[in-house]
Amino acid sequence: MDPCPFVRIVIGDLGIKFPASSKTTAFYSKFKLKNFATQFSTVPLILRENHPFDNQIHACFNFSKSELEKFVEKSKKNSCLKIDVYAGSRGSGCGFSSGKLLGTVSVPIDVKGVDNRGSVIQNGWFVIKGQSSKSELHLNVRAEMDPRFVFQFDGEPECSPQVFQVNGNVKQAVFTCKFGFRNGGERNLRSRSSNSEACTSTSCLSSFRSRKEKSMKERKGWSVTIHDLSGSPVATASMVTPFVPSPGTDRVSRSNPGAWLILRPGHGTWKPWGKLEAWRASGDQLGYRFELLPDATAGLNDAVTLADSTISTKSGGKFNIDITTGCSPMTSASSSWDLGSGSGSGSDYERSGSGSFEQLLYRGFVMSSTVEGGGRCSRPEVEVGVPHVTCTEDAAAFVALAAAMDLSVDACRLFSSELRKELRQQGPDCVV
Repeated sequence: MDPCPFVRIVIGDLGIKFPASSKTTAFYSKFKLKNFATQFSTVPLILRENHPFDNQIHACFNFSKSELEKFVEKSKKNSCLKIDVYAGSRGSGCGFSSGKLLGTVSVPIDVKGVDNRGSVIQNGWFVIKGQSSKSELHLNVRAEMDPRFVFQFDGEPECSPQVFQVNGNVKQAVFTCKFGFRNGGERNLRSRSSNSEACTSTSCLSSFRSRKEKSMKERKGWSVTIHDLSGSPVATASMVTPFVPSPGTDRVSRSNPGAWLILRPGHGTWKPWGKLEAWRASGDQLGYRFELLPDATAGLNDAVTLADSTISTKSGGKFNIDITTGCSPMTSASSSWDLGSGSGSGSDYERSGSGSFEQLLYRGFVMSSTVEGGGRCSRPEVEVGVPHVTCTEDAAAFVALAAAMDLSVDACRLFSSELRKELRQQGPDCVV
């Protein structure tokens, strides 16, 4: 099946001309487009003519085909990108310091003529309206085609659903998702063994209570395995660090997060590909961090952080990996997969190990997955940039990551609340 069409509105080549008499040297801007979250960026000061721009992407807005069609229809009413320009320094953390508003630049956005090659919407200098003295902002606004494969779970990950590839109203099954508990057989064996031993009713009751109290204080052993249509496992997400409350609280803290390993098959075993950590942040926020794990055999031992943010546990949101201002390592680029037939091979990935991190890079949009909040039924929808899907295992790894992210919402629920039955293992050593 063909990928779904997406378009990115990209803003780059920022620069500001400001009166030489001013002592201000730091500037930043807010980018506002209707129905999109506000984005921020610093703006370089241009001191002379022919000054080279930094060739960075400063903001980016993503449209699916249906969203683009609606935007084009509304463009008849002169939809504009509004850029507020401030004098001041960027603040610490995720925000900006309170700077002085210099003025606003409005850029008409017309994407009617966008084709597969993309197009430049605006390029050049714009007068910053609102300034008594003449100040100008330079920017390049262009539209780029950004096709993505879209996958959708047919149910909640803990219910072991099918996963479909979708394109508009067309969908086809490509994976099955199997949720379970690691080492369940060992727990059952220990249970049978302990039941066969002679013990007093008092000691057995005491032992059961002790195990139950411990299980109430940790959530562990969850796993999700992704299978292709032939039944072969092609990726798995395994909870390797239990989700436990901080002392004196019923919350998983950032100082002691729970963690998942995302694994891919290779050389007859499972090879770590990524690590997802999650915790309960302030208020009703779920904090998360995803790191790409290099292969130590390639001489690269440092993990690379691709995502570090929060999602509301009430309203939900999107888990997002988007490298718009740089690049980061990726997996094998020599494998192949026909998404139309669902066939492919990860043999090149196995032969090359993790590949060369210097040669194989993630760039631009990588993936996103929906996360529901407020206890609503969650059927994650996963978008993956076409350049990052080169074999079955590539797509499956992102699907497994999306499942782990979705389940982390439940794993980080307050320990004073009970989990749904699918997430509670039955028996004396159950995990809640």
